[in-house]
Amino acid sequence: MKLIQLPTLALEQKIKEELEENPALDEGAESLDEDGFGDEADQYEAEDNQTIEAEDINVDEYLSDDEVPDYRLKANNYSKDDEDSRVPISGGATFRELLIDQIGTHLIGEQDRSIAEYLIGNIDDDGYIRRDLSAIVDDLAFTQNIFVEESKLEETLLLIQDLDPPGVGARDLRECLLIQLKKKSNTADIRLAYEILDHHFDEFAKKHYRRLIEKLEIDEEYLKGAIEVISRLNPKPGGSSSNNQKSVQAVIPDFTLSIEEGELELSLNSRNAPELNVSREYKDMLETYKTTQEKNKAQKDAVVFVKQKLDSAKWFIDAIRQRQQTLLITMSSIMNFQREYFLTGDQRKLRPMILKNIAEEIGMDISTVSRVASNKYIQTPYGTFLIKEFFSESMTNDAGEEVSTKEIKKILEDSVGEENKRKPLTDERLAQLLKEKGYPIARRTVAKYREQLDIPVARLRKEL
Repeated sequence: MKLIQLPTLALEQKIKEELEENPALDEGAESLDEDGFGDEADQYEAEDNQTIEAEDINVDEYLSDDEVPDYRLKANNYSKDDEDSRVPISGGATFRELLIDQIGTHLIGEQDRSIAEYLIGNIDDDGYIRRDLSAIVDDLAFTQNIFVEESKLEETLLLIQDLDPPGVGARDLRECLLIQLKKKSNTADIRLAYEILDHHFDEFAKKHYRRLIEKLEIDEEYLKGAIEVISRLNPKPGGSSSNNQKSVQAVIPDFTLSIEEGELELSLNSRNAPELNVSREYKDMLETYKTTQEKNKAQKDAVVFVKQKLDSAKWFIDAIRQRQQTLLITMSSIMNFQREYFLTGDQRKLRPMILKNIAEEIGMDISTVSRVASNKYIQTPYGTFLIKEFFSESMTNDAGEEVSTKEIKKILEDSVGEENKRKPLTDERLAQLLKEKGYPIARRTVAKYREQLDIPVARLRKEL
């Protein structure tokens, strides 16, 4: 069950760990022996049915340190033609290290530098200092034995805010944007943008454009130019550094779906089907041990160890094979259930589908289907998607048909995309539009779906 839940990258890591921990497990294509047997796992299974007594085995020649089985640790279970979509992370200085380097170009004393470095250490990944300066004053006293006034901290913070990237070291969004505007040319649009952010930030944030026009006594075109200037500013200067290293998780599809001559073709990523086999060296040990006449406790202990490792290797191979079968059976059922969608790519064709539907179809437990859908991706002609995105609840339309909530969300998203941005549609109006299309849902349900789609309220979608 744990192996089923792992996505491709995590499975590769698990296999690597198993190879490192169990010398009886080998990676790579199985080779034929002298009798023509190729499946070492099956051959071991046949041998396992025979009782091997510890008294019949000699392990002396296998206890030396230089007789360690030579197994590979690198995964070679996919072809050279397979596309590797992992994104390499470039090396170099981190975001905060770059800021500290810039501090070095300023002629400041040793204590001031220590204060500046401590402040930089409190800057988050977005480029903000979100802690109160009074708290940082206390920290400096207790942890660095540096006693300063808050005004001194303010002075040092202004020095940091003058560094690149522009806007770094701000305590909130308004200050961040103002810092960036100060570094720009003094044009009419920039002066107006600065005044809006400095004195009318609440009206701007709430998009009360008509109120701004009246207060500033300007026309709409002038306001539009200032808003365009503000929209080009960077709200997260910390993320603008090319060397700002963050944890990057590569998305590698676990399944690939294609359409061949009008038929759906599903395949499992080759990295989910590693070539593993039981170590021949460890198997040969048991065969060799049978011919010896010497018997002692060390030999018996070694036999038990070898037998345990062989059992563990075979179990792991069987578990990987069962995982492959379970993944393919489950995803095939999902593909057939959503056949119309996968043939067209139209989200409105998604049928209502819950875990129970698939579990009953394939005769497995709901928890198994949940593990297959968890953190797994499928590559389709229309993009790469999380499998769980194809599951949704149902509702009944005016025609008495069960439709997926995904279909309703798609219509809602399209309606917002086509609205007049000068007069965005309210939730009540969106509910009315959906009702006209045959989907009678309440306004509060529209609000819930809108939030799930990360669509802001009508007031915040307003544009000039």
